[in-house]
Amino acid sequence: MSRNLTADDLKATFDAFNRHDINAVMTHFADDCVFYTVAGENEYGNKIEGKAAIAKAFKGVWTAMPDVEWADHSHFLSEDGSRGVSQWTFRATNPDGTRTEVQGVDLFRIKDGQLVEKQAIRKQRPPVPAK
Repeated sequence: MSRNLTADDLKATFDAFNRHDINAVMTHFADDCVFYTVAGENEYGNKIEGKAAIAKAFKGVWTAMPDVEWADHSHFLSEDGSRGVSQWTFRATNPDGTRTEVQGVDLFRIKDGQLVEKQAIRKQRPPVPAK
């Protein structure tokens, strides 16, 4: 029987994002997890399916934006543990040298102690000049 995820598990996931440690990031993702990106061709962004494809997408962000961070992150779970929320500030230098600095959230669905859905949502803001 799997254990329930905690807010500390979500915190550890985001700490791993900021270290660019893909193995630690993916610890709590189910093999068949679905990730809905912040932007894309659809009203939900784009849909990335499966742990391997999601890991590849995360590594792509780190490659395109080597200084990317999800700063000031905080986390909580629903009382029954089936939903989680992570709130953060996304900061990164874009490939053209401008900066993206926006607040956002991830909405998670959780089953059997694993993340089965990650829905990323963030504020719309034009890029800002490099610092």
